Amino acid sequence: MKVEVSPASDSLPEADVLAVPIGPNGLPATALGLDGSAQRIADEEEVGAKAGRTAVLYLDGPPRRVVLVGLGPADELDADTLRTAAAAVAEATERVGGTLAWLLDDSLPHTEQARALVDGLLLGTYDPGRWKTGAKSEAPFERLVLVGGADELVGQAERAATIAEAANRARDLANTGANELTPERLGDRASELAATHANLTAEALGPDEFIELGMGAFAGVAQGSHNPARMIVLRYEPSSAKGDVVLGLVGKAITFDTGGISIKPALYMEDMKGDMSGGAAVIEGIGVVAELGLPLRALAVVAAAENAVGGGAFRPGDILRAMNGKTIEITNTDAEGRLVLADALHYARELGATHLVDFATLTGAMNRALGDLYAGVMGNDDVWRDEVVAAGEASGDHAWPWPMHRRYRALIESAFADMKNSSVRGQAQPTYAASFLEEFVGDGPWAHVDVAGTAFFTWGRNDYLSQKGGTGYGVRLIAELATKLSA
Repeated sequence: MKVEVSPASDSLPEADVLAVPIGPNGLPATALGLDGSAQRIADEEEVGAKAGRTAVLYLDGPPRRVVLVGLGPADELDADTLRTAAAAVAEATERVGGTLAWLLDDSLPHTEQARALVDGLLLGTYDPGRWKTGAKSEAPFERLVLVGGADELVGQAERAATIAEAANRARDLANTGANELTPERLGDRASELAATHANLTAEALGPDEFIELGMGAFAGVAQGSHNPARMIVLRYEPSSAKGDVVLGLVGKAITFDTGGISIKPALYMEDMKGDMSGGAAVIEGIGVVAELGLPLRALAVVAAAENAVGGGAFRPGDILRAMNGKTIEITNTDAEGRLVLADALHYARELGATHLVDFATLTGAMNRALGDLYAGVMGNDDVWRDEVVAAGEASGDHAWPWPMHRRYRALIESAFADMKNSSVRGQAQPTYAASFLEEFVGDGPWAHVDVAGTAFFTWGRNDYLSQKGGTGYGVRLIAELATKLSA
């Protein structure tokens, strides 16, 4: 989608669709050239009362359509409001296409508006039905004109488009069935990405290699599937890198999770193809860091495997030895995500990561606690945790800090091994999982982002992310975090 800016004018802009946001104060000051009917219709239909409410005016053109779109109450007006409004405009004019002109107003800083509008147009019109006969994947508009904006908005909007498109690619991965997206194929995607970006390299370790490295926790989860696992590694090494920071991104990529012998209920088990959403975000996230050319060293480690049921599957009562030498009693094979992350986190630190952050659809309790709007963030360093949370809030990938305390460590104690992977108590489950992971992160800041509710939707949300399936959560957060670290 090409982005341009133009000054406000007494005449209507040359466009197929003109979007006019209706805020708490009515039409924006940039709505020059519109007659009184626009305000009358906005008042009669109370367009401004609800974010995303639309009314369409049909003209001989140009523009051929004028869409009045509500921004809702003043105390609820934020970037998400504009994302939802942009998605609503695209939906109201989905068969028009071409050029969309958007009148910028004074609701938010123009830079924030530009980013939010691009997010809404690209993320809000994503179609998960790419496997339907005759499915199309074009952007809703070929050209976006920001009316009343300054020239520097173009770069901001184009950057937002680059990130949003990467998030949609992560959604494609999450929505692909496990019959197509095996661990090996996910490794191939990492290689494809590396081939298109300078300073980005990829490798995918197979069973012989990761077993030789001592990744017993990862190997234990993977051993029940006929599709061999891959420990995927991407490295971004730009010559322009500043400082000593190496951002380590770690992703859980269970390409299908049956629960193993501790099998999951049948209802909604089809959504378990999305249990690799954290890994998808990490792969596409480091790809967009490379595409943006950020002067920051980064590496990604993604543990890709199927958690399958079969004669070769690992069992409750097994004791696995992780790469760092610690032993783990298996009490629930459906608590497999923390096992694959254990070896991935340790490996990322061995490869040189100074600052770690992992993304994982880890605990159903996080979904029950925060729903599909916020991911929970825990860590061993409050300053680093809060940086991750701030990056999420700034980018639209909302995040909320959770506590960690040394006494949670008692929950994972085992009579037979150094620790156990789950507890029948059911207490503090997200923090239990994070306390388990902390045993494998080594020295240095680490944050754990539990995206169980935000990365894959069983039901769409009532905003710009209204589609079932993968959301691409984490890609925008990674891009924002890497940008701040490289500043």
